[in-house]
Amino acid sequence: MLHKEEKAAIFKKYGKSEKDTGSTEGQIALFTKRINDLTGHLKNNHKDYNTERSLVMLVGKRRSLLDYLKAKDIERYRSLIKELGIRK
Repeated sequence: MLHKEEKAAIFKKYGKSEKDTGSTEGQIALFTKRINDLTGHLKNNHKDYNTERSLVMLVGKRRSLLDYLKAKDIERYRSLIKELGIRK
């Protein structure tokens, strides 16, 4: 779980402001943080299938948003995946 302050920091860094929770970049950054946290959890708890399913669903949502951003503005897409360390 992410705390309110962590979410605000993510949206402040990747969105236009910390109140801009709907921006594509902010959502992708938030999903990336949650994906990284769940991946670490699954390394220790490899039989947690509910978390594994949640992880797969989050990766799908992030992929959809990345595809949208790529179609809308390729430069913002390239800078975001470089900054977040997402491999394509």
